[in-house]
Amino acid sequence: MGELTHFDDTGASHMVDVGGKPITARRAVASGRITMQPGTLKKILDREFAKGDVIEIARLAGIMATKQTADLIPLCHPLGIDGVLVDIEPAGNAALAITATVTVQGRTGVEMEALTAVSVAALTVYDMCKSIDRGMTIGPIELQEKSGGKSGHWQREE
Repeated sequence: MGELTHFDDTGASHMVDVGGKPITARRAVASGRITMQPGTLKKILDREFAKGDVIEIARLAGIMATKQTADLIPLCHPLGIDGVLVDIEPAGNAALAITATVTVQGRTGVEMEALTAVSVAALTVYDMCKSIDRGMTIGPIELQEKSGGKSGHWQREE
C-alpha cells in the first residue's frame, strides 16, 4: 500500500505539486449504477418524464461534472480535460448502469473526474425521477481502470 500524498510530515493537508512530473496520456474508467422500481426504468426508457429525456440529461450532467471536479474535491488539480464519454444503459429491468471514461494529456490522473461524472449522472437520474420513486439506490460507484503516469496501468479484478 502506498503513502497518503495529500498530507505533509506534520499532518497538514496540501495540494500535491505535480509541476515536475512529465505530461503523459492518462485515462480513467469509472462505473456505477442506480437501481429503481421496474416501472421507473420503463418510464425513463419510454421518455415519459415531462422534465425531459432522463438519460440524455444525466449524460450531460456527468460531462459537466467532470469539468467541475476540482471545484468539488478540495485537493484535486484543475485539468484541461481532453475527452469525456458517459454511457448510460439499462441493467436488467430495474437499474441503469453508468460508465464514464475520461482522458487527458497531463501530469496527474483523471480518476476523480471519472468517479465524479458517474456520481453526478446517477444523482441527476435520482433528481429527475424522485417524484415517482424515492426508494432508488445509487451504488456501488467504483474505479474500473486507470492508465498513464508513473504508476502505469491498473484494472479492477473481477
